[in-house]
Amino acid sequence: MTAATTGRVEVRPSAVPDGGWAAALQAVLADPARPRLVFQPIVDLRRGVIAGYEALSRFDGPAGLGPDRWFAMADELGVGARLEARVVGAALVARRGLPAHCFLTVNVSPHLLTDPALTDVLLAERDLSGMVLELTEHVAVEDTGSLLQLLDQLRTRGAAIALDDAGSGYSGLQQLALIRPDFVKLDRALVDHADRDEAKLALAELLGAYAGRLDAWLLVEGIERLEELEAFVRLGVPLAQGYLLAEPGPGWPDLDPGVAQTLQAMSARASQVHSVASLVEAVPTVEAGAGPAGALVAAGAVLAADPGRDVVVVVDEQGAPVHLVRAGLRDGDRSGDGDVTVQVVPLSLRVRPSGALVEVLTRAMTRVPARRFDPVLCVDQAGRLLGLVRPERMSLRLAELYSGEGPADGTRTSQTLCPAPAPRRPPSGGPR
Repeated sequence: MTAATTGRVEVRPSAVPDGGWAAALQAVLADPARPRLVFQPIVDLRRGVIAGYEALSRFDGPAGLGPDRWFAMADELGVGARLEARVVGAALVARRGLPAHCFLTVNVSPHLLTDPALTDVLLAERDLSGMVLELTEHVAVEDTGSLLQLLDQLRTRGAAIALDDAGSGYSGLQQLALIRPDFVKLDRALVDHADRDEAKLALAELLGAYAGRLDAWLLVEGIERLEELEAFVRLGVPLAQGYLLAEPGPGWPDLDPGVAQTLQAMSARASQVHSVASLVEAVPTVEAGAGPAGALVAAGAVLAADPGRDVVVVVDEQGAPVHLVRAGLRDGDRSGDGDVTVQVVPLSLRVRPSGALVEVLTRAMTRVPARRFDPVLCVDQAGRLLGLVRPERMSLRLAELYSGEGPADGTRTSQTLCPAPAPRRPPSGGPR
């Protein structure tokens, strides 16, 4: 989780810069209009629509002092509950104009939630429907009994509870079982470049399945790359937010129509679990027009700019693939850009997105041993590149489909990997 995407990171600085924090915080608390709020859309990945918003705090002050520092110092100086009460109160006011069929989340610290300064603001509202209290915490809560009792009170008034940073720190499985939240937010560290890390995706799947057993929604935050988005759509995650989808802003920002269409197309592909369409991932391309040497240098530059990337596709003027360029792994590698070692890989298999998963994997595994695990290229009717499919992911999908862990008919769809339940008290307009 980063301040840029959520507005809150619990960090405890060891010193007060220039001794001015106390005065700065008192100035904020003396001004009813501070801090100001912006709102970031939370998106239903299956339908490509906005399901809710997160209220984020913004402070006017020296550059580099994000909301995390303000909240951490307020807590350290004993006014943390007052500052959080100010934000929660502003969010409750903003809720009156919330678009239909949407919910609103706001961050609260569990160790401050039972402080009267914050509790009174919440309990003054008879109806908390549509509000999601996002528990953001990196320190242990000593009096869990009082916290759980208060959460029950808030739920009876219609509030929903989210647990932030699931999979890290104090927001582990024990906290999930104790609090039984309505929303589980995946820790940002598990989202960053998850498309390149099967272990991260496996943990996300585990938390999604666990959340489903608790009757909660899995929400992925901090989506900043298209490949990350594709990976979580393929996994069947129902909700997400991040700068790639929509940036925070005043009022209630809309979802760009292009983003909505992209999500709907991704979701449609992900539902085709018995074809390779559900596993197609984006891949960077360079044009072959500069000649073999020029294309190789350009591909090497792409790989050098993103060391975690392993393949680039060279395409012709019509967008049809010519060959693959991979980060060097074998003897005889050729040098590309700078110190990057690259390898030109001849194309050995092209398929349509409607290709049957079993058939395509069988064809991939009958290639010569040196090419067996090379990515399979997915093309449209005109031969233009759509993306690539990795044999290892086809193998994992087949294992999921026929592992006996799916529905009674022995199959398993991407929608069941991270199930979307019917929460105990669904926030107003939660995705259905």
